[in-house]
Amino acid sequence: MRRSKYRRANTPAWFSGRRRIIALAAASLAAFGGVVAVTQISSASSEDPVTNRALASCDNLTAPKSSRLSTQTRKGTYTTNNGQVTQHADDGAGDVATTNQVRTRCREWVMNNVASDAETLARRNRGRGNNNGGNNNGGNQGGNNGGNQGGNNGGNASAQPSTGAQPSTGASSQPPAQGGNNGGNNGGNQGGNNGGNQGGNNGGNQGGNNGGNNGGNQGGGNQNPPPAATTPPPGAGLGILTNSCETSDLDAHDGFQRGNRCVSTEFGEVGAAANNPTLLITNAPRQVNRNQPFTIQVSTRNLIRDRFLAAGQGGYYVESSVLQGGLVRGHFHSACRILDNRNAAPAPDPVPAFFVATEDSRGGAQADTVAIQVPGLAQAGEFQCSSWAGDGSHRIPMMERANQTPAFDSVRIRVR
Repeated sequence: MRRSKYRRANTPAWFSGRRRIIALAAASLAAFGGVVAVTQISSASSEDPVTNRALASCDNLTAPKSSRLSTQTRKGTYTTNNGQVTQHADDGAGDVATTNQVRTRCREWVMNNVASDAETLARRNRGRGNNNGGNNNGGNQGGNNGGNQGGNNGGNASAQPSTGAQPSTGASSQPPAQGGNNGGNNGGNQGGNNGGNQGGNNGGNQGGNNGGNNGGNQGGGNQNPPPAATTPPPGAGLGILTNSCETSDLDAHDGFQRGNRCVSTEFGEVGAAANNPTLLITNAPRQVNRNQPFTIQVSTRNLIRDRFLAAGQGGYYVESSVLQGGLVRGHFHSACRILDNRNAAPAPDPVPAFFVATEDSRGGAQADTVAIQVPGLAQAGEFQCSSWAGDGSHRIPMMERANQTPAFDSVRIRVR
């Protein structure tokens, strides 16, 4: 996952860059691995300190308390429309993971990802040791400070002059035997202090033929790449407040329904304007009696309804948007809440009377319709019943243009 270069370095060194991503991902993705026995995880040992720290972070995870649920919705996950449509009450908020489940899944994720990365790195290092093209000291046949044919003061086989070579400031006043006329203090014929044609400071395959300070073209590791060109960040010149959670003082969001957190999940893929999701409530009653079941017809277009990560299991705001054939993969939500005042925006925190997330592995480029069955509303008054599309992490899908209408619709229903 690409990370912005425009960040404030305010974390310990070991917890920066990819290691920070690993540790945070281990916490935020803890809910998505398959459950395995704790003894299987604990028996897998690693000498890599990053892996050990990531495993230790799993032991600090705790499951959230149960959140408040809608009052009239049938609880749990169930099917409607003759078993063809799966409904997740309250976006799966009632399906709460236990602390043991969260920690176990986190450990499994670490062992499958962090530990495997560490083993890959260790295996590469074993194949590139100090005497065989290693990270620290040289090329395939190079010693600590020189190539096979180029030592500290010039190589015996460094006799071919280079058209652009310049002597090192520390070159010896006495010419070495059979070579090193243009060699550097630690190089060969064409090498200065940082590598010669056949002898570099830390050698290449033949003493740093194309090697830099720490490795030749065919020799060793630690070859420093040229610095990347500096490019302005997105929104340059607009005075954006931030584009990274590394500038936030809030704790990292962990996939559960917690506020005052910072979400580092990238937005992900956005489709072309013609492929952006739309949604419309096509039929709903205008008036019903209290506790009277009724149906709302919802039509979606350009939405593949096959991605749902339960909020109570840690699937909230953790998955970037993913396209399939240019279309968003996700689901859609439906909710009904009472309006205490028709002339002012309602308070955001009361739980609704009804809320389901609909996933049926259908949908696509052509519009189709799903029937949402509301079991009845117990309180008399005017209700706002709404439906809106969501991606895998429950966010309204992005759109190519700013002046497109989101995949959202709402109706008013009077309950007598």
